[in-house]
Amino acid sequence: MAITGNGSLTISLSVFVISAAFLLKVEGQNLGTDNVSVIEGEMATISCRVKNNDDSVIQLLNPNRQTIYFRDVRPLKDSRFQLVNFSDNELRVSLSNVSLSDEGRYVCQLYTDPPQEAYADITVLVPPGSPIMDSREDVVSEGNETELTCTAMGSKPAASIRWMKGEQELTGEMTVDETYDRMFTVTSRLRLTVSKEDDGEPVSCIIDHPAVKDLRAQRYLEVLYQPEVKIVQAFPEGLTREGENLELTCIAKGKPQPHQISWLRVDDDVPSHTVITGSDLFIENLNKSYNGTYRCVASNTVGDAYDDYILFVYDAPTTIPTPTTLNLDNTQDSRADEGAPQKIDHAVIGGVVAVVMFAILCALIVLGRYFARHKGTYFTHEAKGADDAADADTAIINAEGGHNNTEEKKEYYI
Repeated sequence: MAITGNGSLTISLSVFVISAAFLLKVEGQNLGTDNVSVIEGEMATISCRVKNNDDSVIQLLNPNRQTIYFRDVRPLKDSRFQLVNFSDNELRVSLSNVSLSDEGRYVCQLYTDPPQEAYADITVLVPPGSPIMDSREDVVSEGNETELTCTAMGSKPAASIRWMKGEQELTGEMTVDETYDRMFTVTSRLRLTVSKEDDGEPVSCIIDHPAVKDLRAQRYLEVLYQPEVKIVQAFPEGLTREGENLELTCIAKGKPQPHQISWLRVDDDVPSHTVITGSDLFIENLNKSYNGTYRCVASNTVGDAYDDYILFVYDAPTTIPTPTTLNLDNTQDSRADEGAPQKIDHAVIGGVVAVVMFAILCALIVLGRYFARHKGTYFTHEAKGADDAADADTAIINAEGGHNNTEEKKEYYI
């Protein structure tokens, strides 16, 4: 534009000032809103907010650009839309019982020149149904592979699926299928090789979706496994010695429970008088010819298992007799006693008795000879002096005279 005079310059400056003032006014009126995510069937709220409004009109339009609210008036004949708040700075509207058809972009419009617009996208979330969990087989044997599937149907957006076995997180193979109505079906497959430790272990598939929490399905693994076998020595508690008895018990556990338990002796036959009763083995009066390996074998539908027991028979313990004084008067009583069995060696007892009898016999012989040598001898001092008398009368007189002797008489008996 050419400037031809002072008047033209004044008009141009005036227009420029008015335009700048208008632009500053529009830029000062900030229009804003927020996106909304809502679960199907629940309520969504749309808020159109204005900063520094100068009494400009606020209205809300649906995705088809039909006016829902103009200021506080609702031209649209849909009673699900309700006015929550209206002021110079905000127009807030609620939409109840949201459906998939309500999803789209809503427009907050401020009547300025030019008009200002802000956009609120409503996203409708559809939670999946209860997960469906299935397995290829109900019962699986240890060491084999099994497959479990988990399906979450009819969700929006597509759900994700996680697997847990006890406290351990596992990874499955996931596929997503979209249906004609913009819904999704998700399937996850989990393959795992099981062991006997997995029997009774819970396996869960967990559904992650913004519209729902803690949605899961669970089942318990049922694993068949071969028996676990263990031999326990019930008697004796210590070493196995000659002459003692031996009792063994076979403990077998499995799934299913072992239906057969058998005993055998490796590389030889079991002793002829061995008694086998189910899981128990009993051998009486052990000797060293019974040494060997004894095996317990347990069987179920999964397989067989066994445990070995090595028998080594030790010598019988040697008992040292306690020194004691033998009372011959009680010999018959002790022979009549039928109490606990004695462990004293009979040869030792016979030797002791023989020694005692020999000592008694020697004592009798010595005493016999002694008495034979002193037979009829009687010593006294009453007849002292009679030996030297010439005749009997003189001897009597001397003897009687001896009675008056004041010396004390002593007699000796042997």
